[in-house]
Amino acid sequence: MDIFDILTLAGGLSLFLFGMSIMGQALERRAGDKLRSLLGRFTTNRTAGLLTGLGITAVIQSSSATTVMVVGFVNSGLMTLKQAINVIMGANIGTTVTAWVLSLAGIDSGNIIVRLLKPSSFTPVLALVGIVFYMFSKNTRKKDTGMILLGFATLMFGMEEMSGAVSGLRDVPGFQNLLVMFTNPVFGVLAGTILTAVIQSSSASVGILQALAVTGKVTYGMAVPIIMGQNIGTCVTAMLSSVGASKNGKRAAMVHLLFNVIGTAVWLTVFCLVKLLFAPAFLEESASLLGIAVAHSVFNVLCTALILPVAGVLEGLVRRIVPDAVHPEVRPELDDRLLATPSIALERCHDVAVSMAELSVETLKAGMDALDGYTPDLAADVREKEEKTDYYEDILGTFLVKLSARQISEADSAEAARLLKLIGDFERISDHGVNLLEAAEEMRGKGLEFTGAAAIELETITSAVREILDLSLGAFKENDQKAASMVEPLEQVIDQLKEQMRTRHILRLQQGLCSMDAGFIWSDLLTSLERASDHCSNIAGCVINMADYSMNLHESLRTVRNDSEQFRQSFQAYAGKYSLVRQQGQAVGTV
Repeated sequence: MDIFDILTLAGGLSLFLFGMSIMGQALERRAGDKLRSLLGRFTTNRTAGLLTGLGITAVIQSSSATTVMVVGFVNSGLMTLKQAINVIMGANIGTTVTAWVLSLAGIDSGNIIVRLLKPSSFTPVLALVGIVFYMFSKNTRKKDTGMILLGFATLMFGMEEMSGAVSGLRDVPGFQNLLVMFTNPVFGVLAGTILTAVIQSSSASVGILQALAVTGKVTYGMAVPIIMGQNIGTCVTAMLSSVGASKNGKRAAMVHLLFNVIGTAVWLTVFCLVKLLFAPAFLEESASLLGIAVAHSVFNVLCTALILPVAGVLEGLVRRIVPDAVHPEVRPELDDRLLATPSIALERCHDVAVSMAELSVETLKAGMDALDGYTPDLAADVREKEEKTDYYEDILGTFLVKLSARQISEADSAEAARLLKLIGDFERISDHGVNLLEAAEEMRGKGLEFTGAAAIELETITSAVREILDLSLGAFKENDQKAASMVEPLEQVIDQLKEQMRTRHILRLQQGLCSMDAGFIWSDLLTSLERASDHCSNIAGCVINMADYSMNLHESLRTVRNDSEQFRQSFQAYAGKYSLVRQQGQAVGTV
């Protein structure tokens, strides 16, 4: 083996790792739409969780990626630790698919049909199809499909280059002497652990082992312990991802580590006893690519069979190793690990946005309560809610911008844009709640009160605002098109109420029944209430837009107002319900 073989080996390894990386990333994006529905099955039972972890990992070709996602799910409260254990076990089995695919390179036959199954035969075709999809298609999903094919072709070319470069090692005495140390199972486990920890992929390290197997000098006795160690090494990625996570997030990563360490310890002991007592001849045979794939799968299935019946014990052990804090921790609302699965990340964003929306509506309602029932506790509650709403807008906006910067589908991109618009409207609604509180505090400080007809007018418009808040919140939470369609006519009625109340205020000023100080506060109140209803209109418009796959908010609202008989009927109904004349006759009140 000369310098050129070493360069070829380095190039092949680089292509292999790069191909596996880009293929895995593209598979994650391509499968993202399905992951949300799969997540819903996690809560069914132990078998469903196991199969889901197996299926996801088989698709994205990385147990590390699946486990990192699981840590993110647990950290964000999308999954319990008990559910995570089952998924992680399934992921360990699913990761063995890669070794089976790579074992196809070992097919050797003159039959043309069998030869077509060799990667060297069909990989060029996949690369050609992949480059066409990637370069000439504008559809994101087709581009991802092209990237998957190109990634697979790249890793297979890398695999062949590695195999060709190391094939000459069979005659190198130094290589044979190096392999002697791996006849010790403990050294084999350590070698597999270190290699996999460095490249952070058990699938890739198994592929490297398969490439070395073409020398004919790697026996099953050497390969099996190395495979066991590879399962431990792959835990490094999940452990790193758990840094900064919640207690349950750290526990999920610890489950992955303990599962593999316990499984390796038990089956390595069994392996050593069998080797010592029975010395089976096949352990001295040269390992084939297919044989390594079989050993990899069998080992992971045996580990799952060992741990699955006592999953509850494993959970208890992990909780003892990572105990609860003395003071309960605040669960993070969003986790950057979810960015790897955009559809699930958006689902989580929607859940957090719902919490923000509910808090925003509560803030404005509390602000209206302060107008006729001010207390220091109520004032503190309004300001606390408004600050938390600001916090929600900050974390949601930052997370959605990060998500939008990734390669996501058009539907996910539209949903992210919609949520960005919506959280801005909900944040402004909470701001108006504080504005109302400040008006109540100013009235209290100056000894002003609304009396008579003015108080009835204020009660009328606040009742209308309470209803429009409930309608817009319900429309957003449930994607309720009917509720959304009722918002715009009520918003128009609130606009009219504001103008009528301004006119009545002017009449009171002319009659000397209203002070200038009270008049300024009155004007500010009407402005805050009317603008809050405007934001409700924007929220309903976003809900309607998503049903029509449109992002033109003003056009949608204009269409609702001008072209809908339902709008006219609803407007008349609300105008009658919140008529100032109906509420207080023709009286002009006092302020």
